[in-house]
Amino acid sequence: MRQFESEQLTVFQSVLYQTTSAVIKTKEAIIVTDPNWLPNEIAEIKAYIESIIGDRKLYIIYTHSDYDHIIAAGAFPQATTIASVAFVNRTNKEQVLEQIRQFDAQYYIERDYPIVYPHIDIVIKEDGQTLEFPDITCTFYLSPGHTADGLFTVVEPYGILLAGDYLSDVEFPFIEDYEAYAATVQHAQTIIAHKKVEVIVPGHGTTTNNRAEIQNRIDTSLLYLNNLANGSVDETELQKLYPFYTGLTEMHELNKKAVHK
Repeated sequence: MRQFESEQLTVFQSVLYQTTSAVIKTKEAIIVTDPNWLPNEIAEIKAYIESIIGDRKLYIIYTHSDYDHIIAAGAFPQATTIASVAFVNRTNKEQVLEQIRQFDAQYYIERDYPIVYPHIDIVIKEDGQTLEFPDITCTFYLSPGHTADGLFTVVEPYGILLAGDYLSDVEFPFIEDYEAYAATVQHAQTIIAHKKVEVIVPGHGTTTNNRAEIQNRIDTSLLYLNNLANGSVDETELQKLYPFYTGLTEMHELNKKAVHK
């Protein structure tokens, strides 16, 4: 379904884990993030793109390489792809593809496109690397912590931050590397202030253009991280903040282990 719409930005949300896919329309390009999950949802995204693309060029930004975020890579063979250098250099790519196959096998899902790990055309190697279009600038920031290959994208002058699996209103931080995650959230706060970000699209949860809500998500993430390190997380409070907490308790336990690595 369409979760958020403005003149430049349309955000689709899957029924699974409230996973998002952003579609940004510019004069000469259509920029998409992480098209996902189910075949009918991907078909809806494709139909929308086909209805607006005209003679524009299609770009897909992969925010990171978790299987749910690359699951529809094979559905867009004509797209110019963008991701971080760590995404390109991931060593266990076949393991990610096997997760997709296992998911589809579990739920008897058939897809009309191949399951592939994306080949990346534009590799982001440096924090702050830019890609210029006639009417917009995309600035990319490396965002490790949730995974090693995370990527933020700020689209100016629209003030859009494509945040990947950070700054969600339905998930507390899911942590692979604690110190990197904490640094990335701090970096996000600096980026948001410096780039005058007005809209945040998280990988899971609700897109927001409310400045107070944007700051609240930063503050909530930092509070969780600090309390996790101090061993003082109030799980009753987590239940109040995150409506699906009962489904996330295993991840909270994994986060505790990540702090001590």
